[in-house]
Amino acid sequence: MIELIAHRGASRERLENTLPAFQRALDLGADAVELDVHCTVDGAVVVHHDPVLRGTPEDHALLGLPIAALTAAQVRTVRLDDGSTAPTLAEVATLLGNRAALYCELKGRGTASAALAILAQYGGPCAVHAFDHRQVADAFAASPGVARGVLEVSRHVDPASTPRSAHARDLWQLVEYIDEALVRDVHAAGMRVIAWTANAPDVIEQLARWRVDALCTDDIALARQVLGR
Repeated sequence: MIELIAHRGASRERLENTLPAFQRALDLGADAVELDVHCTVDGAVVVHHDPVLRGTPEDHALLGLPIAALTAAQVRTVRLDDGSTAPTLAEVATLLGNRAALYCELKGRGTASAALAILAQYGGPCAVHAFDHRQVADAFAASPGVARGVLEVSRHVDPASTPRSAHARDLWQLVEYIDEALVRDVHAAGMRVIAWTANAPDVIEQLARWRVDALCTDDIALARQVLGR
């Protein structure tokens, strides 16, 4: 069965990377959620896509400052577009309560060790992945028991070479660069293919025929419908 991963939570129905988005993903029957993390200056692991919070701080002196320059308390003063605040990775893990796999994208520089410390307390399946493959290698060195993945937006001649070099289990491949040969080659190397971001019915059907291992999608309800789940 193809694993269905809610991209930043149920981002079609709720503001992405928020507790309501992750709760909605659970309600829709997602097998897993994917999220992005950055570290604050005092070491908190904050779930947000961009390096700068997209919201309105109570203290306007904080406008435009990156998460890496803020304290956890300062992050809490920023109201997102839905009125909530950016959650911490620990808060999301508590919400999920082992009901879904947790895929953590290491966005900010140096987030691997801090994120892994939190994931070590999560009782359900979890993994880390990143565009910066050095962070994936750092994750392997720090916690080899946690699964890892590499993100790609291009097609390599040997698609298994990059995850292999970073000691990764998963190749997170942009859907436009996936075909049956890529899936076959990655599987032959003993690795998994996670397709992102798959939102169109015909694309989902094709990826299923090619036997990708997981779909990262903005629309869990659509993916379940297309796959007859």
